[in-house]
Amino acid sequence: MSFTIRKIVTYRETTFIEGGKEGVRPVTMLGVAAVIANPWSGQGFVEDLSPEIRKGCSSLGERIVELVLKEMDGDTIEAYGKAAIVGTDGEIEHASAIIHTLRFGNHFRDAVGAKSYLSFTNKRGAPGTSIQIPMMHKHDEGFRSHYITLEMHIEDAPRHDEIIVALGAADGGRLHPRIGNRYQDLQELAAEAEQDGNH
Repeated sequence: MSFTIRKIVTYRETTFIEGGKEGVRPVTMLGVAAVIANPWSGQGFVEDLSPEIRKGCSSLGERIVELVLKEMDGDTIEAYGKAAIVGTDGEIEHASAIIHTLRFGNHFRDAVGAKSYLSFTNKRGAPGTSIQIPMMHKHDEGFRSHYITLEMHIEDAPRHDEIIVALGAADGGRLHPRIGNRYQDLQELAAEAEQDGNH
């Protein structure tokens, strides 16, 4: 049994110029969000969330991924991420329960041939709350060039008894990355430690 979806919202932005300088190529970021009824709303504290996770998370993930791939070719996707916002009557655990399961995330990972885990946010909010989807390179968490965040909002969601579930994708990283990556830092720190040890 799938979750009840009230609406689906798609947001897309393409950046051509950053810091007054045109990029080698534009970068497009895409967000697809489903507004679903919170399956645990109105039940008080629910100890075991797993029945609903097993029933609905896979089909929801599959549906959102299909919509992402209609908007952006999976072969061009370089960065990805996910987010969930629960309405004010829900627990943050409810938002987490939807997106922090392989039943949900593996659809996206498999569709784009990714190796990295999906970076994420999960929080509580009222209608119009900012949906922030952090992303990173789909193959390597150490590529800082692809540490980007898509931001969008839905004026009437989440209602008190709803959850927004969103996936984000980008066909590149920041337009002018120039802070290096994690591996360069590790090499530099190792070299500095070795130099200090030789003194």
